[in-house]
Amino acid sequence: MSYRNLPQALPRRRVLALGLGAAATILDGTRSRAAVDASPTVKTPITVALPPLATDAHCHVFDPERFPYAANRTYTPPPSTADDLNALHKAMGIERTVIVTATVYGTDNSATLDAIRKIGISRARGVALIEGGTARQELDRLNAGGIRAVRVFLGLTADVDAKEAGRRFEVTSQQIGGLPWHIQTYARLPVLNALKTQISAVPVPLVLDHFAGLDTSAGLDQPGFAFVLDLLKSGKVYVKISGPYYSSESLPDYADIAPFARALVAANPERILWGSDFPHPGSAPVPGRKPTDLAPPREVDDGRALNRLAEWVPDATARKLILVDNPARLFGF
Repeated sequence: MSYRNLPQALPRRRVLALGLGAAATILDGTRSRAAVDASPTVKTPITVALPPLATDAHCHVFDPERFPYAANRTYTPPPSTADDLNALHKAMGIERTVIVTATVYGTDNSATLDAIRKIGISRARGVALIEGGTARQELDRLNAGGIRAVRVFLGLTADVDAKEAGRRFEVTSQQIGGLPWHIQTYARLPVLNALKTQISAVPVPLVLDHFAGLDTSAGLDQPGFAFVLDLLKSGKVYVKISGPYYSSESLPDYADIAPFARALVAANPERILWGSDFPHPGSAPVPGRKPTDLAPPREVDDGRALNRLAEWVPDATARKLILVDNPARLFGF
């Protein structure tokens, strides 16, 4: 499957605006109604009714001035800080957040921990990137700072080394043993399908990011999708219905992903999470762009994206499971 929706160049004023979403405040520290309405990526009024304590289970922060990116990163996103994330969530009516350490930071989780502290550990949790040799003392520090999961990357092609993938799951599960943590992974569906045995053997909760890496153009009967549905039905995994642009090219509303979203929810609404993927990093390779060149984010209307949840999940009880109960159970809110 080809990379989805390679980011297009944005006007300079648009790039700068993405870092200014929290600039307008009133004296008591809360954002004014006008400022909320002016949040840069919330362009469409939100019509879906959200339950109290609704959670964005997948988003990122980028703060290179205070937390420099790793030298070996593969792309360079513009700044999008905890203040920007707070502004977005106030505009959307989101009260809880899960911040995922982005690959541009390597295994340095400082930006994520700082954002959790700023937002408040009662409202924020994090997903870390760690190494096989990360000491237990460091894991305990991450846990105290609000980290509740670690992310393991498996790859984008089906020729993954199944034995190595199984070893990584085993080592990571042992590393986090005794902590209230789980494992998250992002891989294309063919990769997951090639690792049925290894995935089924993971001894801790496992979250499959971004629609489990499916390809809408391959149809509902594509290899691996039935396997994911079976995993959901058994309660073995969670799936995030997030980042539709990784699976679909059907702009602007990704209409062709709706049947997949509904099938995933129908399989087990108690194992589905929703995430914005804010600020929608444009991480896919672009010919001629160096890793140190600015990679503009995808142009996303976050108001429209949240409204789509009501189309995918019309039942309010199921939406509460997805937005409140499931993330509360998994992340310990």
